[in-house]
Amino acid sequence: MTFTLSKANLERIQENIAQQRDDELLAAVKDLHPADIAEVLDQLSLKEAQYLFERLEPEMAAEVMLEVPEDRRDELLGNYTGKEIAEELIEHIESDDAADVIAELPEEVREEVLANIENEEHRKEISELLTYDENTAGGLMAKELVKVHANSSMLDCVRVLRTHAEHVDDVYVILVVDDHDRLVGTIPIKALLTTSLRTPVREVYDPDVISIRAHEHVEEASRIMEKYDLVVLPVVDDRGHLLGRITIDDVVDAIREEETVDAHRMAGMEALEYSYSHSGLWEMVKKRVGWLIILFVGESFTATAMGLYMDEIEKAVVLALFVPLIISSGGNTGSQASTLIIRALALGDITVKEWWRIFKREISVGLILGAILAVVGFARVAIWSQFVSLYGPHWLLVGMVVALALLGVVVWGNLVGSLFPLLLKRAGMDPASASAPFVATLVDVTGLVIYFSIASMFLRQILA
Repeated sequence: MTFTLSKANLERIQENIAQQRDDELLAAVKDLHPADIAEVLDQLSLKEAQYLFERLEPEMAAEVMLEVPEDRRDELLGNYTGKEIAEELIEHIESDDAADVIAELPEEVREEVLANIENEEHRKEISELLTYDENTAGGLMAKELVKVHANSSMLDCVRVLRTHAEHVDDVYVILVVDDHDRLVGTIPIKALLTTSLRTPVREVYDPDVISIRAHEHVEEASRIMEKYDLVVLPVVDDRGHLLGRITIDDVVDAIREEETVDAHRMAGMEALEYSYSHSGLWEMVKKRVGWLIILFVGESFTATAMGLYMDEIEKAVVLALFVPLIISSGGNTGSQASTLIIRALALGDITVKEWWRIFKREISVGLILGAILAVVGFARVAIWSQFVSLYGPHWLLVGMVVALALLGVVVWGNLVGSLFPLLLKRAGMDPASASAPFVATLVDVTGLVIYFSIASMFLRQILA
């Protein structure tokens, strides 16, 4: 059953906090899922949230801590010492979640937390995870897993599973390793119910195991799990030694964050550290103003480009009427192309090595799109000229200029939008930086040059 936080429920919780009625307060939240309690904490004032959080059982508090928004988590942990965070929270969560929480702490607090984790193995696992980049499979994996030796029996699998049942959540498969701790296969949990416990593991495990190296990007982990319909993905080093595992819930969270960052960058802004609702006014301004200034400066070159053709514009003012039409068509085409290519790169549908195939494809697409818009543009001039004398006696030449300019600008915009993300990817940069506004700005400036160059060639008798 899903939980909906009503105004009445929230007010009741706030009243219990104000009156310090701890029994009633804990009774109101004891049956809630950690994610629901996190929702409650997010709606309370900081003082109220701290009061409730500090009265939760350590195991529940640790689970709730993983669910609250990052900014509220930072505020709640601000009242804890490093020793308290280690003993009351970190000890109760898996290594991957613990590493994520610790990584967000100030460096001095981080060191104190690690130093106060009593379980040496847990501390070692967390320290190892902190050495990986957060956007890699190693940074996403959990060290907790269930593994057996290839020479074991199915009875040994059951024993190992029972031994690790308390501290390994969501056991989907049992991982099989050889004498050197190299991953050699997997055994589904279902096999424990359908196979005799005297059966050797070698006769049961599936040797066609799919894994990922620790240094691979999280997007690659997502692609593999989606392609092969996996709920757990083993992580190995370059020699095949088993390091940890990634579960589907970890991938969903990581990809959601990654796509949020890409969406912000594609909109022409820096990614927000927190969600929209939890970002302050100046944080919003700071993340957006930089790119706006860059785009403004870029668009200012539009005026520079038009200045180069002032003589032509003064002799044929009609040319200026079509400037918005021309540059918007090229910019829109470039934005479409860049969005398609960025998304295809993210999904692994294309690679940078396929640039020539993409180039040829986008030339064809651009020519077709440009031809369609050219026909529409020419028809617009031809029809209007029958009712108004705005375009003068040379409306046919004006229509041809508009049509050819649209064809050229659309083809150019399509190429810029599709190839620029590939160029960034090749340079080791995030393709999402080739945002739609950036591509549109670039095509706006160059589109004007294309437009007025064509106009200069075709309207000589008007401009003479």
